[in-house]
Amino acid sequence: MMKQKFHFSCESTVDMPFEYVNKRGASVLFYSYAVDGKEYVDDMLRNENALPEFYRLIKDGKLPTTSQINKFKYLEYFDKLLQNGDVLHIAFGSGMTPSVKNALEAKEELSIKYPDRRLVIVDSTCSSSGYGLLVDDALDMWEYGYELDELEDWANSIKLNVHHQFFSTDMKMFKRSGRVSGATAMVATILGICPLMRLNKAGKIISYSRARGKEKAMNETIRTMENKAIDGISYSGKCFISHSSMYDDAIRMKNKILEKFPNIKEVKVFDIGTIIASHTGPGTIALFYYGDERIE
Repeated sequence: MMKQKFHFSCESTVDMPFEYVNKRGASVLFYSYAVDGKEYVDDMLRNENALPEFYRLIKDGKLPTTSQINKFKYLEYFDKLLQNGDVLHIAFGSGMTPSVKNALEAKEELSIKYPDRRLVIVDSTCSSSGYGLLVDDALDMWEYGYELDELEDWANSIKLNVHHQFFSTDMKMFKRSGRVSGATAMVATILGICPLMRLNKAGKIISYSRARGKEKAMNETIRTMENKAIDGISYSGKCFISHSSMYDDAIRMKNKILEKFPNIKEVKVFDIGTIIASHTGPGTIALFYYGDERIE
């Protein structure tokens, strides 16, 4: 590992454990969510009881809400980093939250206070462990000694090649958050259909197909990966899976992928964190990999 020449920063919605990100030297800005007026910080598995408690609240009929990170929180966070050097911040995708606009406003203010420092902000256009996949590879390059400009250019050139495919057996939270239409959620519930969803070029959720039942949804998701992944079934890049209280099914998907794509050495499985799960609820499985450029 080479000595880094600038700070590396991301947000808690990478949906990887904090310990994993932190031990590699990255700084993390945390989102928060609220239930019945009480605020909770996105835990990133720092407390093993936090995620089970989160799902217990949902099971009890509580509805978590999230909000964007405001400019003042970004100002405070970036200020501390800039005191000690330049910063590369890869932000949660603008298709999921307007927070990145606040980050850019904070950057403008801080450029006056720190005229000799550089604060580079990349809109990942990614979400959950797809965002984590981009950050994980960027961390590899940062540790190897890539320059700030090189990493910025790489992240912007590859971010739209990070594919996000997912489905859910429970569309209630997707409907509530406005991530899918009420009609889509109603049809899915009545007919036992899982809409197959992905992120488009803008980082927004679109439904591209549907399957009846979890098993068919899983198989169709993997078939789509065969068509979209770099080199098809010869794909050898990183592959992440995340899930919201669906661990056994996520492991089944992992095994199916390792069987279908023999050149993949490892598939990492992560929990969907509390911020994303506030909008998906339980029952979601998501698959992330590098493929052709995302479309509208």
